[in-house]
Amino acid sequence: MQAIILAAGVGTRMLPLTSTKPKPMLPIATKPILEHIINATKKAGVKDIVIVQDRGKYIEKYFGSGEKLGVKIKYVVQEQKLGTAHAISICEPHIKSENFLVVNGDNFVRVDVLSNLVRKHKGDATITLLEVLDKELMGTLSTVKIEKDRITKIVEKPKPHEILSPYASIGTYAFSKYLFDAIRKIGKSPRGEYELPTAMQLLLDEGKKMYFVKTQYWQHISYPWDLLTANKMFLDEAKAKFRGGEIEKNVTIKGKLILGKNSVIKSGAYIEGPVMIGDNCTIGPNCFLRAYTCLGDNVRVGNGVEIKNSIVMNGAHIPHLSYVGDSIIGENVNFGAGAILTNFRLDGQNVKVQIKDKVVDSGLRKLGAIVGDNVKFGSNVVVNPGKKIGANSFIWPGRVITEDVPDNSEVK
Repeated sequence: MQAIILAAGVGTRMLPLTSTKPKPMLPIATKPILEHIINATKKAGVKDIVIVQDRGKYIEKYFGSGEKLGVKIKYVVQEQKLGTAHAISICEPHIKSENFLVVNGDNFVRVDVLSNLVRKHKGDATITLLEVLDKELMGTLSTVKIEKDRITKIVEKPKPHEILSPYASIGTYAFSKYLFDAIRKIGKSPRGEYELPTAMQLLLDEGKKMYFVKTQYWQHISYPWDLLTANKMFLDEAKAKFRGGEIEKNVTIKGKLILGKNSVIKSGAYIEGPVMIGDNCTIGPNCFLRAYTCLGDNVRVGNGVEIKNSIVMNGAHIPHLSYVGDSIIGENVNFGAGAILTNFRLDGQNVKVQIKDKVVDSGLRKLGAIVGDNVKFGSNVVVNPGKKIGANSFIWPGRVITEDVPDNSEVK
């Protein structure tokens, strides 16, 4: 069996994190989402992979042939965003097996989900279903009608009156090659794309058999704060691991710690796990890493710094006297002394975030900043909860950020 991973999406709701990298390359537990999917696919027994990427080829440059991960990767470029069915169709020349997986490249997928799908696939299609009771969330997915052990109807992005059951597709499938024939027969949707659910419904209309497996484990990455949820899921299941780093005397570690190669934790540091620290990091002295903090490679955390439930990407420096709460920090970000990323509204209400032209309720009472790559904070900067700082921006000392900052800005 082979696998197709769909990874050409733009990820505009994830800005400013996707200003500098594709959404599937955003990190969970120091590795790109896509790397987690590739590893899960391999562990499910599928090592021949076709990845659909965009014209920037960022993904291909990162993973290459796949040899380092123990898989074989071929790439196709989706030049125009013409939908999921179109993305699958351009992979057809590379699919030699009679059956193949299709996996969305921007979801956090556990190994057991793919293993179960591979093991139980039969007929012309098998799809993974999740029980979804939230009608708003269901409206972003595909609802299905179930009769005994088979699916008999599928509707994409249903309105409340169109919901067929409490079960939705989560973007992991196994198909026979009949899918390619179905895609050739469908037209564009009202939004100008070739939709996979339309091709799947055609399979059903032509009498093909479609089965399902159920799961309780899935994390869709729709908004930046979903990365924090996926990060928590990973750390909850990970085991403590030391890969050759150094821990000085008078360091306190409570709970689970995953420590990378050549990283140093200096005296006086207090770590309240689960916490993950990448390779070549310097932590401390006298800092506080709280639960669900994840630091990438080459990160520096200095004296008097407290970090809670945050993702700090490769090369970021938080040298002294700063607080980072429930935040996502891009690559090579630098904090001046005393910079603070706040995470709690004084009125105690949920933090709301501007996503494109809408204000979205995060559902979280604590959510900090979303900071793009290469941002420089001056000393004593304060960023209000839920605010976004665009990539390559410079924030002068003492500024209080109450509105989103676009990419490449200078706030004086």
